[in-house]
Amino acid sequence: MQSTYSIQGMRCGSCVARVKGALQGLADSVDVTLSPAQAILTHAKPLKLDALNAAVQGVGKYTLAPATESPAIVAVRQWLTTYRPLLLIAGYISVASFAGGPENWMVNFMAGFFLVFSFFKLIHLKGFAEVYATYDVLAKRWPTYGLFYPFIELGLGLAYLFRFQLEVANLVTLALMLFGSVGVGLALRSKKHIRCACLGSTLNLPMTTVTLIENGLMVLMAIYMLI
Repeated sequence: MQSTYSIQGMRCGSCVARVKGALQGLADSVDVTLSPAQAILTHAKPLKLDALNAAVQGVGKYTLAPATESPAIVAVRQWLTTYRPLLLIAGYISVASFAGGPENWMVNFMAGFFLVFSFFKLIHLKGFAEVYATYDVLAKRWPTYGLFYPFIELGLGLAYLFRFQLEVANLVTLALMLFGSVGVGLALRSKKHIRCACLGSTLNLPMTTVTLIENGLMVLMAIYMLI
């Protein structure tokens, strides 16, 4: 007999390993995946949901529920749950950027983006630098770069906010985002579960194509304002 359960609370490969380890003694075979976040258990005897949840909650803040939805719907819900902080921040910045009028939306968005994202990185600067060094090309070779990076973003945010040397700010943004995309691209190609440092180390976000898209949008906006 085979039973499928959706899992709430998983964020990375370590979560998958913990959940799988907790469930292995309760079924004949256990298959746990991150995307979609679910567990497929093969068993001869009936399983008790309370026992399964007690096992996984002993290793973390995880919750199992019978999978009554299609894997696609489960995957979308899990994606929205994972990226909720990023989506909220982007939404707030987008709305606030209209304060100066539609014609100033893009430069206001760039200002808000860099100011807010540098803020989250500066909350725990050392923690950000450590996470950033796991995938950024330059930070890997020169870890001190990770300590400087949030201040570069802060400077760009202030430049866009006060309309100071916008052409230079756009050129720096273009170079910074393109170079950063190299490390992100290599990390994605490695197929490893890597933590994204875009919101510092205070929020646990996985490295996915969302980070690459985020960098790409900033590149496109910088190019648009340069031409």
